Amino acid sequence: MSDTDDPADRDDSVDRDGHIDRDASEESDDHQAVDGTGDPIAVDDESDPRNEPVGPRIGPNGREVVVPLRLYKTVTAISTLAAVVTYLIGFILVDAATLQVSVVRRLILLVLDRVGITLAEDTLTALLAIAGVASILLGTAVYVLGTRFRAQGMGKPQEDSNEG
Repeated sequence: MSDTDDPADRDDSVDRDGHIDRDASEESDDHQAVDGTGDPIAVDDESDPRNEPVGPRIGPNGREVVVPLRLYKTVTAISTLAAVVTYLIGFILVDAATLQVSVVRRLILLVLDRVGITLAEDTLTALLAIAGVASILLGTAVYVLGTRFRAQGMGKPQEDSNEG
């Protein structure tokens, strides 16, 4: 039993002894159906955008993949994080290529010296610049591919709007 006897706090499907009245909770119309991931689904409404089928398709902005909301959130978070990390690595490598006194450049030279590899300064500069630009391009590609995903019901024009 709850700490207060306020009728708003009471659940009518639970009696005074704490037993749950299954019939009272099943007859409630305000229950929202959920799928296996916990995302809400609309069962009876065909026009509900959450009933949109998942999978790849050509949308108004090009190719897109419709996925459940939880997967959309995961893909968006991971692709954005991966893009930021690869951008950061790329700019650090470009900085090491252009700045002769860079800490990263000195660490790379130290590691290469320990392994027994000696490179000319121009060769190391070119390799660092190529690796930095490649990392930035990889981050861009990851981000662009991550934006191709959308959740069910997203991006569909509304009937009474000027979109579409």
